[in-house]
Amino acid sequence: MTLLIYDNIYLDHDTGIGHPENARRIENTIKYLESDNFLAHVTIEKPRAASPEEIGLIHPKTYIRTIQQIANSGGGWLDGDTAVSGPSYNIALYSAGAALTAIDLIMKGEAKNAFCLVRPPGHHATPDRGMGFCLFNNVAIAARYLQKNYQQKRILIIDWDVHHGNGTQDAFYDDPTVMYFSMHRYPFYPGTGAEDETGEGKGKGFNINIPLSMDTNPQKYIELFSGVIEGSVNRFAPEFIILSSGFDAYKKDPIGGLNLEIEHFYTLTEIVVEAAEKHCGGKLLSCLEGGYHLSGLPLCIKAHLKGLLKIKSC
Repeated sequence: MTLLIYDNIYLDHDTGIGHPENARRIENTIKYLESDNFLAHVTIEKPRAASPEEIGLIHPKTYIRTIQQIANSGGGWLDGDTAVSGPSYNIALYSAGAALTAIDLIMKGEAKNAFCLVRPPGHHATPDRGMGFCLFNNVAIAARYLQKNYQQKRILIIDWDVHHGNGTQDAFYDDPTVMYFSMHRYPFYPGTGAEDETGEGKGKGFNINIPLSMDTNPQKYIELFSGVIEGSVNRFAPEFIILSSGFDAYKKDPIGGLNLEIEHFYTLTEIVVEAAEKHCGGKLLSCLEGGYHLSGLPLCIKAHLKGLLKIKSC
């Protein structure tokens, strides 16, 4: 069984007119999935809010209070890209909480995998700085939650968003218990993610970046992705897999764009599902990051869900 973690609360995070990370992204997705009754294939669960203490598994109290204070004052901007509206602090708790809701259900055996249809996204949020549309780092919080509450010793985070997840990398750069593997366009925002950024101290070798030029052929992308899964990931043998599933590597994406077609997200998902079944009994959590083509994003997400469900046709 595949869970879809979603709540209409995510529509209330207001980033302003013309902002690419807007409510229509997931509003369109829900409408599209409803239109052909695809939601009948998944089990929809509402998220709980993460507690400030759970957010604190990654972010210091001073940073959490800063986001809360900006929201309580009516909103503001963390940088030129990253908006905080009045409801955004509370919504960000539910965005992080969606992953925790999914983890609890997966670890109880009620589902093998889950997709969290959430906003704001998270992978650019470093422990003490929000940026790149992100307030709290949803997948990083999820990894620490797994370690604290379920004693998972080896967690793999895969990130196929077109932008490098600098925040996730920062959170685990010296940590050998969390392997971070990112495929991303480079050089590109946020400027990190070079191949030689492999970790430090005990974490050396557990941070894997595959930087790609914008003209990378999709087949080459898939070959490189498969190579890391078959090599480093198999040697690491994760007990749980978390996926930062951005869909802005889609060829028509207005602010990202590599050359992936919709069906390639199905293929990539198949590869990850197979790895999860091989190493961790299928336990896989996927969280939405980027993806800004308003008509293409729903199609990419549906392909991803079909891969999670192991529905053969894309």
